[in-house]
Amino acid sequence: MSYEHTSVMPKEVINYLNCTNGKIIADCTIGGAGHSKLICEKIISKGLLIGIDQDPDAIKNAYNALSDYKDNIKIFYDNFKNLPSILSEAGVDKADGIIADLGISFNQIEYGGRGFSFQKEEPLDMRMNPKTFLTAEKIINAFEEKKLISIFKDYGEEPRARFIAKRIIEERKKEKITSSVRLAKIVEKAAYRKKKGRYKIHPATKVFMALRIAVNNELGILEKFIEDGVDSLASKGRICIISFHSLEDRIVKHKIKAMAKGCICPADFVKCVCGKKPKIKIITKKAIIPSDEEVRLNRKARSAKLRVAEKI
Repeated sequence: MSYEHTSVMPKEVINYLNCTNGKIIADCTIGGAGHSKLICEKIISKGLLIGIDQDPDAIKNAYNALSDYKDNIKIFYDNFKNLPSILSEAGVDKADGIIADLGISFNQIEYGGRGFSFQKEEPLDMRMNPKTFLTAEKIINAFEEKKLISIFKDYGEEPRARFIAKRIIEERKKEKITSSVRLAKIVEKAAYRKKKGRYKIHPATKVFMALRIAVNNELGILEKFIEDGVDSLASKGRICIISFHSLEDRIVKHKIKAMAKGCICPADFVKCVCGKKPKIKIITKKAIIPSDEEVRLNRKARSAKLRVAEKI
């Protein structure tokens, strides 16, 4: 089965990465290899692409999709949180560019069989990397009510988190919750409000997103990745991050803003005493979003935001 996924804002990514022959670029979420293929076209014949993904299906696809560039690629089945050690293993000191697309792929939703979609009867797994321990099923059936509420509120920004968590506790006492469809139905009943009109999004959307984030520790990993990513860049190298929901974008925005500011002394200090210097300059003052035409062709791109910073 072919790996289906449409990369978001490919032209913008190539432009902001300043891809030219001879550069070393790390694609930290290689996925469908859409970005990587375009990068290879620009950096070959002397350049190097380092591809990383924690999904084994993405790794298999990358080898096939990039077979024309096999002499100029090094692919790693790993999590991008380990970027420094991956670069070291690849024999690279610093990269000229780094791209991370934080979205879930079409292939993972449609063909992954891991319960990412609430519209398909699948096991409640939600692991990006099947080798990790924690699954959505373990969270739903073992975590106490307060912890479930926290996950749904903090990671999903779900306003009815308390009602949903309570209903889940009640239902799992009757029978273990193991399928995505059953969980979605439980959430839908718990989230139902009379005389409120139709939902703009399915009631289970935020809960499923929250579970995926919790299972894969996505937000905890992201902040560290930004720090390590900047440290792994050569001077004038750029880091591009594409996020798909407000929690991710908030972390990216605030983190690069802090790293561009440097000094962390209180505003009323006349002189800096912390000694911290800016590490980057922000290239995109506002997040770049897909064009109307791209959204028309790929609806999943509509929530994407691209932020770019350059190493000083």
